[in-house]
Amino acid sequence: MPPEFTVEKLKKRGKKAKKNILRKLSKLVLALLVWFFVLGLIIFLSYFIYLQRTIPDPETLIARKVGESTKIYDSSGKVLLYDIHGEEKRTVIPWDQISDYVKNATLATEDDDFYSHRGLDIKGIARAFIRDIQNIELAQGGSTITQQLVGNALVGRQQTIGRKIREAILAIEVERRFTKDEILWMYLNQIPYGSNAYGIEAASKTFFNKSARDLTLNEAVIIASLPKAPTYYSPYGSHLEDLLARKNSTLDRMVSLSLISREEADKAKSGEVKFQAGNDKISAPHFVIMVKEYLVSKYGESAIENNGLKVTTTLNSDLQIIAEEAVSKYSEINEEKYKANNAALVALNPKTGEVVALVGSQNYFDVENEGNFNVATAKRQPGSAFKPFAYTTAFKKGYPDGTIVFDVKTEFSPNCSPDATSEKDEFGLECYHPENYDGRFRGAVTLRNALGQSLNVPSVKTLYLAGIEDTIQTAESLGITTLQDRSRFGLSLVLGGAEVRLIDITSAYGVFANNGIRNPWFIIKKIESADGEVLEEALAEPKRVLESSVVRLVTDILSDNNARAPVFGYSSSLNIPGREVAAKTGTTQENRDAWVIGYSPSLATGVWTGNNNNQSMTREGAGISASGPMWHEFMVKSLEKFPVETFNRPDPIFVDKTMLNGRYYPNNGSSQDIHNILHYINRLDPLGPYPINPLDDPQYKNWEWSVRNYFGLPSQATLQ
Repeated sequence: MPPEFTVEKLKKRGKKAKKNILRKLSKLVLALLVWFFVLGLIIFLSYFIYLQRTIPDPETLIARKVGESTKIYDSSGKVLLYDIHGEEKRTVIPWDQISDYVKNATLATEDDDFYSHRGLDIKGIARAFIRDIQNIELAQGGSTITQQLVGNALVGRQQTIGRKIREAILAIEVERRFTKDEILWMYLNQIPYGSNAYGIEAASKTFFNKSARDLTLNEAVIIASLPKAPTYYSPYGSHLEDLLARKNSTLDRMVSLSLISREEADKAKSGEVKFQAGNDKISAPHFVIMVKEYLVSKYGESAIENNGLKVTTTLNSDLQIIAEEAVSKYSEINEEKYKANNAALVALNPKTGEVVALVGSQNYFDVENEGNFNVATAKRQPGSAFKPFAYTTAFKKGYPDGTIVFDVKTEFSPNCSPDATSEKDEFGLECYHPENYDGRFRGAVTLRNALGQSLNVPSVKTLYLAGIEDTIQTAESLGITTLQDRSRFGLSLVLGGAEVRLIDITSAYGVFANNGIRNPWFIIKKIESADGEVLEEALAEPKRVLESSVVRLVTDILSDNNARAPVFGYSSSLNIPGREVAAKTGTTQENRDAWVIGYSPSLATGVWTGNNNNQSMTREGAGISASGPMWHEFMVKSLEKFPVETFNRPDPIFVDKTMLNGRYYPNNGSSQDIHNILHYINRLDPLGPYPINPLDDPQYKNWEWSVRNYFGLPSQATLQ
């Protein structure tokens, strides 16, 4: 081989060839990148020119184009409940007639850099862009007052890249043509504030019955807080507390921007606000606002005001009229008799879950008395109306309705004296020895009579036998949604020691009415676009959550007029001659809440009575007194529209075991053999073998002492 063809030279030649290839590839890639950049720039400039030619004239900013309104109907699709936006209210006023409070509050809450940017908030856009990438969706964010102005007035609020680009270009163009004061003036005269009020003057007249120039600081900041979410923050909706919290936050922001002093902010925070009574043409207002809030959350404010949606709800107009009349009538009676000035009612079809009637407060338009507050969706303590969930859980575990528990004075804190005379134990913890509503104790009672007569002590014992966690799980499976924080709940749970929502607990009782099959409550049957396309339609979601044998037993007790008669009488408002109905009352501590929840096979109805400010009623206004007549009248009139139906009867239960068979000492025993139920059963498995040592149960000692003491027997803490 010639010397010039050595191995080293061959390697060098190969490396040189590779470098030449890489150099050529690099040049090609660079050339392609340059061409792509130039092509992209040409496309962008062409699109920019196209958009400039197609965007609306900024001179039209002050005039808002109103699209086709959304209409909300009852279940028939014929009775119009509400027309969103209906008749638009707007009065354009000059710049100098707008209060400085309004201008400054708007800047503080919407765009505090308004007078320094050129139409776009680059940092805000970047933050919104990052959120869009993270969430893989287009979201609102980074919008200046100028962008909001053109978005609402000209390009719409669709979540598309094209719309956002158009909005940005038009914002820059608006900033070039108009002064900052002119832009803010157009914004304040154009922006929607809710309740069909567009512009600051219409909003001032709608909410405070005064001109914008006369608004106080407090009022101005409230109005400036509305455009963020006009439906959610509406003074006539159910989120007034959130509106006031947003107002206070804006006041603090104004202080930090030196727009007002701390003294002014504090005075405004503590100042009283009186809203003008709402005058929207709206039927079933609390229900409709629930529907509207859902629509806004799903489709956006702009869509429901302009896209002409047709919404068919679950509301039965005939039943709604009966409900409103009953709430109005008995609220006046209860205010005079029991000092309870408010009430709420929910009725639903347990076979489908449809909410057929809903009244959230006695008078939605009485804003001064918080009539717009929707108690149907608020959290309130249910009192004894919670008891059926504990008894249901006990029945699921095998306890018959004839099971004996002793209604005797009992201390439930193991570290406290069994005679129930101590208020705290040696560690400073509260003792717990509840009494019955009438202060009496009845000795041996069955679970049937204990639930029927709503006896407290036996119910606490039933909860213990059933298990707190298992009872919570039962309640949640039936539709209760407010029991997430387990650490809050103890044996007082069965007496209403947790908050529930009226609409949830009514739906939960509906499971009893529907033989153990749950249909979650809903309020919208169908939503259609302006051209008739079905956007969404409710689908049945039935699910069996309780065995029919358990449900039939619960219903049989709650409809047993004989079982409840010793407390409520034979002719109470819970009894409807000619109709089979089941019902349960509830009263909370210091008589703050009075409930009746009940059902027939075709209608479940819940009634709450009390005061929105949580003030107590009189002692005479216990559950059945304040809420019973209202529930009774609504059910009687409503059931006339339904066929007569009967409940399914439970199968007989035979258990040959002391305490579970209705006897509280063994067949071959004597009166000296009386013990508490924990003496004879395994709490976790009542039908299983006897416990080896009941003394291991922390409740045994106190339960045993109280029972033996009640019957005058010597204390005994060992098995015979």
